[in-house]
Amino acid sequence: MIYNSIIDTIGNTPMVRLNHVTKGIQGTILAKVEYFNPGNSTKDRMAIRMVEDAEKAGILKPGGTIIEGTSGNTGMGLALAAVAKGYKCIFTMADKQSQEKINILKAVGAEVVVCPTNVEPEDPRSYYSVARKLNKDIPNSYYPNQYDNPSNTAAHYDTTGPEIWQQTEGKITHYVATVGTGGSMCGTAKFLKEKRPDLVTVGIDTYGSVFKKYKETGVFDRNEIYPYLTEGFGEDILPKNVNFDVIDSFIKVTDKDGAIAARRLSREEGLFVGWSSGSALHGALEYARVHLKKNDLMVVLLPDHGTRYLNKVYNDNWMKDHGFLEERTFASARDIISRRKEKNGLFTVARNASIGEAIRIMNLEGIDQVPVVDKTEFVGSLASASVLEKIINDPVAKESTVGDLMDKPMQFVAQDTTLDVLSSMLNKNNKALLVRDDADRVHIITQHDILKAMTN
Repeated sequence: MIYNSIIDTIGNTPMVRLNHVTKGIQGTILAKVEYFNPGNSTKDRMAIRMVEDAEKAGILKPGGTIIEGTSGNTGMGLALAAVAKGYKCIFTMADKQSQEKINILKAVGAEVVVCPTNVEPEDPRSYYSVARKLNKDIPNSYYPNQYDNPSNTAAHYDTTGPEIWQQTEGKITHYVATVGTGGSMCGTAKFLKEKRPDLVTVGIDTYGSVFKKYKETGVFDRNEIYPYLTEGFGEDILPKNVNFDVIDSFIKVTDKDGAIAARRLSREEGLFVGWSSGSALHGALEYARVHLKKNDLMVVLLPDHGTRYLNKVYNDNWMKDHGFLEERTFASARDIISRRKEKNGLFTVARNASIGEAIRIMNLEGIDQVPVVDKTEFVGSLASASVLEKIINDPVAKESTVGDLMDKPMQFVAQDTTLDVLSSMLNKNNKALLVRDDADRVHIITQHDILKAMTN
């Protein structure tokens, strides 16, 4: 068969039985291998759908520019559509994304703008905000907004769902996928549940993302949000394409477990997949060990290809540096807080407190940095060295409130974040970190804590 362009090859990806990583598990687990799409990811499906729907609606016109915030894979799908249809592309990406993703997008003619990861979505520096601003400033441009664009879900409802149903001959009982923008999980799940109402769907989330708690409680908890390394899924927002009604439950997977599972798929099944694919597998196996029965058939969607992660997941040195290879022999955030003898808890200062009051608390407790709170929210931080510098430069500042002089909030980390990762996060911009324990108490980790853990 001869195709008119590369975008005509999107879809109809193979289903592969997993034979080795599933040992000891009842039932059958199949992988929907999405890296067979021309852009090597499942995002090709919704990228071309968003472009063609925009053309039909008259939003995207000849010679236009496609502008999108992406973790890389959606950008690749949009770039291929742009090449085939004659559009320009500008993509904004968070700085945690792999260099391979940036290089691949540039290779197909896209312009890439790298933005900071650890800022609020509403911050003008975030990759969401920068994309919206570029769309506003550049004439004849189109901002697909994959998070809220219904074409995203529709693409998977119309293609991924029917393919899985046909490939399994309607025998599928469980569907597992990572949840980011929501399209590949929710569009597919909606179709499959219409065909089989008793189908069980399991969404894979990551630590540092809001989805699991929101599904279980209906509460959008900002305390759930903190930096994580895994790319392509989990969010600090609630995209409109995430339909919680078609997701029966969530399982959270750590950065380490996802990375190791990706390498297992490559070595044991010959599937050279990306990091989020490993996360999908790890979560699927965790669920299957408990719930899958002999006659059940589970399908796991593997979103992308391993070439995106050659310098991370498939780099032994990077894996070792992050404590992802070999048995963990060094401390984690959990270890640090559990070994503390003092049980006074975390000292904080209120945003509307005076600087004088804050200094008195810090002197009394013998601490040189403290989180700033506004009711239950952590909104900033105060360091004695920074306060002293500001007062020296402007003596009137000593009459200010804490909110006037505070620095940015301390970052939250997961309890199982290892010592080497903790130490890499502490620098002149981040002088301390926060961690929430199983009882929902917040603790602080400083450079002194790291040094103490290294010598114990």
